[in-house]
Amino acid sequence: MSEEQSSSFAELGVPEALVASLAGRGIAAPFPIQVSTLPDTLAGRDVLGRGRTGSGKTLAFSIPLVSRLSGVSRRPSRPTGLVLAPTRELASQIAATVEPLASAFGLKVTTIFGGVSQNRQVDALRGGVDIVIACPGRLEDLMKQKLVTLDAVQVTVLDEADHMADLGFLPGVTRILAATPSGGQRMLFSATLDNGVDKLVRRFLSNPITHSVDEIDAPPPAMTHHVFHVSGAAEKNALVQRLASGTGRRILFMRTKHQARKLARQLTEAGVPSVDLHGNLSQPARDRNLAAFSAGEARVLVATDIAARGVHVDEVELVVHVDPPAEHKAYLHRSGRTARAGSAGDVVTVVLPEQRKDAQQLLRKAGITARPQEVVADSAPVQALVGEIAPYRAPAPKEAPAPRGGNRPAKTATAGQAQRRRRSSGGLQAPGRAQSQSGRTQSGRSQSGRSQSGRSQSR
Repeated sequence: MSEEQSSSFAELGVPEALVASLAGRGIAAPFPIQVSTLPDTLAGRDVLGRGRTGSGKTLAFSIPLVSRLSGVSRRPSRPTGLVLAPTRELASQIAATVEPLASAFGLKVTTIFGGVSQNRQVDALRGGVDIVIACPGRLEDLMKQKLVTLDAVQVTVLDEADHMADLGFLPGVTRILAATPSGGQRMLFSATLDNGVDKLVRRFLSNPITHSVDEIDAPPPAMTHHVFHVSGAAEKNALVQRLASGTGRRILFMRTKHQARKLARQLTEAGVPSVDLHGNLSQPARDRNLAAFSAGEARVLVATDIAARGVHVDEVELVVHVDPPAEHKAYLHRSGRTARAGSAGDVVTVVLPEQRKDAQQLLRKAGITARPQEVVADSAPVQALVGEIAPYRAPAPKEAPAPRGGNRPAKTATAGQAQRRRRSSGGLQAPGRAQSQSGRTQSGRSQSGRSQSGRSQSR
């Protein structure tokens, strides 16, 4: 069935209840990967889907997953549908897509991943769920404790299998798939088939139909790439703040957890509301920060590579590689957070002099041909990319610590201490506020000196 012949989900064989559910969310026309895969997956065929991130594959497997489980009896701790995902964020994103469809057929969905107490997950399993969306580590833990059994699974989905391989999850994934019935339907989605993914396909998929949408590892055509060369660290800091200061939603990628946390704090203190996402955060903190970013409470998400695949937020207009990644696949997956679902987006790579050779090789391997430009924060190419500067938003006041051993009031920072904090944070300031801050700092030096002198005399 050609794409021209299939202009609607109904024509692809999607049940009427699911068509209505999709229409209620404003989803009327299928994407190419859905057009390609749905006739086979709805018929129960095993499918190997190869498509770039943002191509619509989550819906491509969610529709047949729900459709084929409608009417199946529910039993405690024995799900009939299973989706495996490499990260907690991706598992949560998949659940958000599956749940509205599942509710159309009265199916129950739960997520299983680490970083949170397993009690809620165990309670949900015991109460009976139809579809489990899980990360391999926690699911294996529950299997070993005999708190979940996979012998009733009829449909299994493995999403982003190549990322599973990159994270070292394939041994666990193999054990999990081996615990599902061999006669069940299996769908595997992956951008590449290296690092052992091909072995999973050969072992667990039966005569799979392969559907490839777009060139593997190719950037989407709606994505525009920019390479900005800067002369040093100070110029880089100023450029990054300017890139973060627009009105739209944007993601800034860093190499380390510490730098991601630090930059998010600096931007917020400079009047650009930002949140961070990295491996040191607890699951509740991750969920809270992602929710703030998705809702627009924070315009900027500063992340490490943990977010390159696990975050699917629409209308991200700009991705900035503040630190260029180590290899080209990471570049493409990071960049894939923008230009999703047919929308346009821009990608900027910020390059210091000592990084230019490595960055050139990285971009060549990624198939990117953007011409490098020497810029500073107020260069015309930067201003054109940023557009309108968002209004300054004062950071929320920090709660004073509770007094210890009495009712002494909490100490407040002197102006001199505030200045030292600004110096240590790299000096990020909101546009147009440097002068007033400078005035406050100057007048605060003598106060700081007096208070320090007074403390030394009292000691």
